[in-house]
Amino acid sequence: MSGFRKLTENVLVSPQLGVGDIAEAAASGITMIVNNRPDGEDPDAPQGAEIAAAAAAAGLNYVEIPIGHSGFSEPQVDAMIAALDQAEGPILAYCRSGTRSTFLWALAEAKEGSDPEEITRIAARAGYDISPIRALIDMLAAH
Repeated sequence: MSGFRKLTENVLVSPQLGVGDIAEAAASGITMIVNNRPDGEDPDAPQGAEIAAAAAAAGLNYVEIPIGHSGFSEPQVDAMIAALDQAEGPILAYCRSGTRSTFLWALAEAKEGSDPEEITRIAARAGYDISPIRALIDMLAAH
């Protein structure tokens, strides 16, 4: 798989997807694309509607949970939890580099009660450092 990085058996993250990446995702068993990139962030990158159309053509579900540079909100975390719950197989979440997608997954996992140390290990194994949001992960996991 091109830039797809496995967090868990059912969650992969990726830098910006191109339309051609959608067929590869479908062929690898992905059932849902989660777009964490706001439209217009990079006008030269495929925008949400293009990726949504490619996902639909490939028979994949598509969800947009845009994460801008202002950070994360509880509704975004809840939307990721809902996407994970609704997925009928592996999901592929993407943003510019995969970092925001990994952060959002980590926050959703913490809110659902996963161990912050394990979340940190999983993210690190995929090449992502979640230390910038670790305090928030700890807080969500404590509830």
